[in-house]
Amino acid sequence: MPPFSPAIRLETHEVFNQPPPFAGFNLFEIDPALKEAALREGGAWLEAQASALGAVCGSEEVLALGADANRHPPELRSFDRYGQRLDEVEFHPAYHRLMGLAMEHHIHDVAWTALRPGGHVAHAVLLALFTQAEAGVMCPVNMTYASVPALRKSRERTQAWLGRLLGGAYDAPLRPIAEKRGITLGMAMTEKQGGSDVRANETRAEHLDEAAGLYRLTGHKWFCSAPMSDGFLTLAYAAGGLSCFLVPRITGAGERNAIHVMRLKDKLGNRSNASSEIEYHGAEALLVGEEGRGINTIIEMVHHTRLGTIAATLGIMRRALAEAIHHVRYRRAFQKALIDQPAMSAVIADLAVEYEAAVHLVCRVAHAFDAEDEEGRAFARLAVALAKYWLTKRSANFVYECMECHGGAGYVEEGPLPRYYREAPLNAIWEGSGNVIALDILRTLAKEEAAASAYFAEVSGVMGQDGRFDAAANAVKNRLLHGLPGEAEARLMAESLALVLQGALLIRHAPGPVADAFIATRLAGEGGFSFGTLPHGADITSILARHAPPMG
Repeated sequence: MPPFSPAIRLETHEVFNQPPPFAGFNLFEIDPALKEAALREGGAWLEAQASALGAVCGSEEVLALGADANRHPPELRSFDRYGQRLDEVEFHPAYHRLMGLAMEHHIHDVAWTALRPGGHVAHAVLLALFTQAEAGVMCPVNMTYASVPALRKSRERTQAWLGRLLGGAYDAPLRPIAEKRGITLGMAMTEKQGGSDVRANETRAEHLDEAAGLYRLTGHKWFCSAPMSDGFLTLAYAAGGLSCFLVPRITGAGERNAIHVMRLKDKLGNRSNASSEIEYHGAEALLVGEEGRGINTIIEMVHHTRLGTIAATLGIMRRALAEAIHHVRYRRAFQKALIDQPAMSAVIADLAVEYEAAVHLVCRVAHAFDAEDEEGRAFARLAVALAKYWLTKRSANFVYECMECHGGAGYVEEGPLPRYYREAPLNAIWEGSGNVIALDILRTLAKEEAAASAYFAEVSGVMGQDGRFDAAANAVKNRLLHGLPGEAEARLMAESLALVLQGALLIRHAPGPVADAFIATRLAGEGGFSFGTLPHGADITSILARHAPPMG
C-alpha cells in the first residue's frame, strides 16, 4: 500500500492520517464500469475522446475551476452606468474557461456531428465525466445539444443557427450570431401560474412578418435557464394555438431584443449556472415548427434534455463515490484503514452496486437514442423517463451516504461533497419532476404499444438465469396485463419497471457479484432500506476491487 500523506507539524500537534486530495486521475480510465458500458453501447471510436476528457476533468486545474465557478456565482447587471438596459449576467472567469473546455470537447454537438452510431452515448458519457468536475455548465451545454431536433423542424428558418451550433466553439460576448464562432441555446417554457402545465401559459405572440415567420412576444417566463445564451426556445400562444418560438438575444437588425432579465434565481445548488425570470416586451421571435404544435415541437428538446439529466446524475454519483472510496482507503481508525472495517466496506460496496446499475442504464438509454426504427425510438422514450425518475430519486441519498463516509470533514464546504449534495436534487426537479415523469411513463405505455414490447424484449432476453429476477420481471408483466395502474400508483410502476430493467442489464453485462447483490437487495428484498445492508454472502471484496480508484 502506498504511504499516507506526510505528517505536518503544527505548534500544538502533528497533522497526520489525512487522505491526499482526490485529483490527478483520468476519470474515464479509473472507472471500468463506465468505460466498458460506453465502449459496448457507443463503440470503440469514442474511447480516445472520452479518455482525453477524463484526463482534463480529473486534473487539479479543472477541479479547481469547478470549485471557483461555484464559489463566485453569476451576478445580474440590469443597467449600465448611464441607465440603459443591459440585462446581462456576469460570470467568474472560471465559468467561461469551463464552458470553453466543454465545447472544445464537443459535448454540445458530438451526437449530431459524429455521423456514426454511438453519438448520443458519447454525449452522455462526456457529460457525465465533465459533471464530475463541475455540473452547472452542463446545463447550457445540454440544452444546446437538445435544441437541435427542434431547430431541424424549421430548417429553412433556423439553418443559420444550426450552422453556428454544430462544430461551434464557445464565444461568450453578446453579438449577432453571424459574427460568432459558436452559439449556445437555452429554454424558457414555464410561467408562474402554470409550472409544468404549459397549456396554462399566457404569453402571447403576434405576427410581425408572416412570410418570414417573425412574431413579437409579450409575457413572462418563470424559469429561464442560462439567460446569457444566444437564443431561447420558448412557448407562446399565437392565433393557431400554443406554438414554439426561437427568441434571439440580438434581433435581425443587430439590436438587443426586448428580453428583460428580472432577477436571477437564488438556487439551492447549481450555483455556477445562472437561472432567471424574464419578461418579453414585444420581443422578436422566430416560429419553429407549426402554429399550434408548440408542445409537439419542443417536446423533442425536452426528450433530449432528459438524457442529459440522467448523465449528469451519473456524474454526480461517480464523483461522490470516488471521493468516498478514496477517503476510506487512506483514513485509518482503530488500527485499520476504514475500508477494511466490515461495516464500512459493506456501505461502499452497496454504493458501488447502485452506481454500476446506473451506469448500465444510462448507457443503454443513450444507445437507444440512436435507434432509427420505431420500436427503438419508443424504447428510448420510455427508458429515458424510467431512468430519469429512478436515478434522480436515488441520487440525493446516495451522495449523502458518500458524504457520511468522510465523517465531519465531509460536511464542510471546503470539500466537494456539500456542493454535490446540493446538486443532487436538481435533476429530479428539472425537466419534469417525479409525478410528471411517472405520469409520462403511464401515457407512453398507454399510447405506444411498441414501448412496452421493446421493454419486455430487453428484459426477456435474460429470463431463466436467476429465479429472483424472473419473479420480479413476471410480477411487473402480470401487473401490466391487467391494465395500467391508476395515477396514484404511477410512481410504484415507474420504480418497478426501472429496477427490473437495471437488473436485466446487470445480468447481461456486469460481473456476477455486482448483479447478484443488486438482484438480492433491489428485487428480492434480501437487504435493508439503507445503503450498507447487503445480505450475508455478498461478494464485497470483488465489488470493491472493481470500483476503487488507484492509490498513490
